[in-house]
Amino acid sequence: MKKFSRHMSGLQIFAFVLLNFLFFTTSNCSAQSSSRSSLLALSKTDHTLAIVDPKTFKVLAKVPVGQDPHEVIASADGKTAYVSIYGGGTLHEINIIDLVAQKLLINVDTRPLLGPHGLTFVNGKAWFTAEGSKSFGCYDPGTGKIDWSMGTGQDRTHMIYVGPEGKRIYTTNVSSGTVSIFVDTLIQPGRMAPPNAKPREDWTQTIVPVGRGSEGFDVTPDGNELWTAASEDGSIYIVDLNARKMTSKIDAKVTGANRLKFTLDGKLAFITRLGSGDLSVYDVQSHTEKKKLTIGHGAAGILMDPNGSRVFVACTPDNYVAIIDLKTLEVIGHIDVGGGPDGLAWAALP
Repeated sequence: MKKFSRHMSGLQIFAFVLLNFLFFTTSNCSAQSSSRSSLLALSKTDHTLAIVDPKTFKVLAKVPVGQDPHEVIASADGKTAYVSIYGGGTLHEINIIDLVAQKLLINVDTRPLLGPHGLTFVNGKAWFTAEGSKSFGCYDPGTGKIDWSMGTGQDRTHMIYVGPEGKRIYTTNVSSGTVSIFVDTLIQPGRMAPPNAKPREDWTQTIVPVGRGSEGFDVTPDGNELWTAASEDGSIYIVDLNARKMTSKIDAKVTGANRLKFTLDGKLAFITRLGSGDLSVYDVQSHTEKKKLTIGHGAAGILMDPNGSRVFVACTPDNYVAIIDLKTLEVIGHIDVGGGPDGLAWAALP
């Protein structure tokens, strides 16, 4: 900072100090805002949610959660996280975490829907599968209630994807070996309806047979295809979401497959295997394996860094989260988030 001139008036000195204060304050706020994103990682052994600085990989806090946490998702504003307490389809709780205060906010009792597992956050609501009830539901944080649910009639409805407008929903049904495609259409009132009757929603389900053990899945960025990996036969099944049918099958030999996730540009698909430490990377266009990495003794949750440079993989038996460079496709580090890491999510404060 420059020295004050002895000829400066009191008003000039005040203006000078004020401008410097505003400059340093703005610079500091800008630096803080650039580092407000957090990596969220569940520990099934410790029953905690770790909040991790994605730049330093330092665990900022660990928040206690329920006895069998499996999946986590953050709200769109990055202020809250939702943790499904699964229990093999028998439990009935979703923990809501205040990420700013770094503490448990409330527990949501999902009964009569049992076994909450897969999670996503769309249109201001938390959507979840209820494996033990062969269904899925929707929690509205504004009302504090589960305001909608739908049955699949399929065994072990496990993971979920909800389209941007909430009009298309996809689930994998592990034991049935199927993918459910739900499409919402509006039915106009008939001639016998009251004068002020409004259109009603009519959800139609298309059940697409894939392989038994199909669990992890993802949707291509253009919304046209769904890829899922089957743990029993180790194949990748590709579903055309517009035609609503399975169109391709890749003999990927990924037996024990647990999760599948696309890179943000949709060019690569990552598949983890819970029973081995092999991570398979597939080229989406050619349907061929690009690389196979050994990252531990078993792997589960996959999370893409929003900046497109890294992949985080939860290595459950190894008690760490592996960090993979997307350019080199090599492991560049590990994060200790607690025993038995599984579900991963990204929380970005505005």
